[in-house]
Order: sequence, then C-alpha cells, then structure tokens
Amino acid sequence: MRAVQVQEYGGPEVLRTVETEVPAPGPGQVSVDVAYTGVNFADLKARGEGYRVPSLPYVPGLEVSGRVRALGEGVSGVEAGQEVAALTNGGAYADVVVADAATVFPLPSGVDLRTAATLPTVLPTAYALVHAVGRLQPGETVLVQGAAGGVGTAVGQLAKAAGASGVFGVVSGAAKAKYALDHGYDDVFVASSAEFAEAVRAATGGRGVDLALDPVGGETFKSSLASLAVFGRLVSFGNASSAEPWRVGQPELYPTGLSVSGFSILTLAQTAPGALRELTEKAFAAVAEGVVSLPVTAEFPLEEASEAHRLMGGRTSTGKLLLRVA
Repeated sequence: MRAVQVQEYGGPEVLRTVETEVPAPGPGQVSVDVAYTGVNFADLKARGEGYRVPSLPYVPGLEVSGRVRALGEGVSGVEAGQEVAALTNGGAYADVVVADAATVFPLPSGVDLRTAATLPTVLPTAYALVHAVGRLQPGETVLVQGAAGGVGTAVGQLAKAAGASGVFGVVSGAAKAKYALDHGYDDVFVASSAEFAEAVRAATGGRGVDLALDPVGGETFKSSLASLAVFGRLVSFGNASSAEPWRVGQPELYPTGLSVSGFSILTLAQTAPGALRELTEKAFAAVAEGVVSLPVTAEFPLEEASEAHRLMGGRTSTGKLLLRVA
C-alpha cells in the first residue's frame, strides 16, 4: 500500500510517498481502508519537530474516514465494509490505517465520507471546549484564537448555538477575519499575540470575556489570560507556538478569581476513551442535526501531502484541509 512517511525532520519537502506493508489489526483494534485523511497542525509539528513521534520513519495523520477492512480479536460494534470515522495514533496518511476500536465511530445518518473526515479531531475538541471543559453558559462571552481554523470554525457555531452573547475571534489576516465573521463570530481582531487583549477589553466595555480558548501558548496565553473578566476561565488546548509553557499561579489567578484548565483529545483518547466516545457521539450528533458544519476549503491527493502542509504552514488556510486517498 501507499503511505506518506517522515524519514527525517524538516519542512514539507521531507514527506515521501512509499510502498509499505498493509497493517493488520491487533486485539481491540480495527483496520480501515482510508477514503479521506484530515490534515491537522499537529501533523506539521510531527513532521517538523517530532511532536508525538515515537521513532522514524513515521507516518503522520490523526483522523480518517473510510470503510472497515478487518476487525481484531474482541472487537464488536462495527463490521467489515461499514463506513466509519476514526481517530488514530498516527499512521493516517496511508491507504490503510489501524485504530483502537474505542476511537472508531460509525457515521451518523446523512454524513458522507468526505464530511466525516473533518470530524474525529476537530468536532469533539470544539464541543469539549465549549461544553465539557469551557462550560459556556447562555449569555456569556467567548474569545477564540485561530478563529478561522478548523476548531475555531466549529467553536464559533457551537458557542452561538449554546447562547453566547458575544463570540470574539483573533486571526492573523483580513481574509481570515471575513471567513470567521461568516461562521458565527460577532467581532474578529486581526492582531498579534501582544495586541488583542486591549482590543477585547474595548469591545466588551472594559469587562473582558468569560471564556478564552487558546491553542497557541506563549505570549498568546498571557494575553488570553489578560482578556478575562472577573471569574473568567481560560482553556489551553495546544502550544502551536512551541514556546516554553508559562506557569500560572496565585498572583495571576487570585485577584479576579480566574481559572485555567486544559484539553487534549489525543491524551484523552489514551486516558479516558469512554469519556472521549461520549463526547464524540454528542459532537457528531450536532453535525447530523445541522447545528455545526466544517467547510472543506482545500483537498489534495495523498501524494501531494507536502502541498497541504505548505498551505497550512503558510497561515493562509481556513476551515479544513483534506487528503483524498481512495
């Protein structure tokens, strides 16, 4: 079968399409004939700096849609040929991938394979940020970094559906701001990590926001914290900046009763797969009910994975990028 490998760390050019053996599922696993693979920023970090890479060569990719190829020992709930979406622990840039059965999900009615490839990482993450971790309440306000990306696109819609009185976003360019405004945002700031806190305060009459969602870390994390209202909540769900983590303690939290929490769908898949499954089922239901959608804004053949990485790495992409496999 075909697979796209990282054989050395570097830019998009290090991605190589190779012929390799078809993987077989072990106990508690499912193999999937891949139709589409989602491209995520974590894939770029894996390629460039070894993020979550156990060893080289490595096949990136964390989410797929396709059809069940084979079942490992002890697996029930899905059957060969069934259309599914799956969260994987790498290996998804390939014709066939193996995933733990706990992270393989039958498609909701009316959801096709192309749409399904946008779901496994982004939608459960967005749903968790708004509901399970962020605990957004009707009438509250929310600030989202990367508002035009996959998670940001979904969060804007979910926050509005949850009754947010104000949904604010931060993006890196004017085109992204227009895109975010078309997907649920009330106001979008084109700003650097050092600038947006002041803009947020101005937009909220000096109050700040109830919930801030940050996938960037570093200076952006600090500015997100500075954007919070009294009793505000910050959820960190990534460190795209690769900055040294900023430690938060009593001096930052005590004066206005702030709280900080975190979320990683990949870690949750390892530590609490049952909770992840419940979360994913709720997120998928929101898609099936038309509450949220995630536009596919670019699609590449598997062999052109490097072009998908260049587009995402150039910080001009919006929505979801896919690799077409079958």
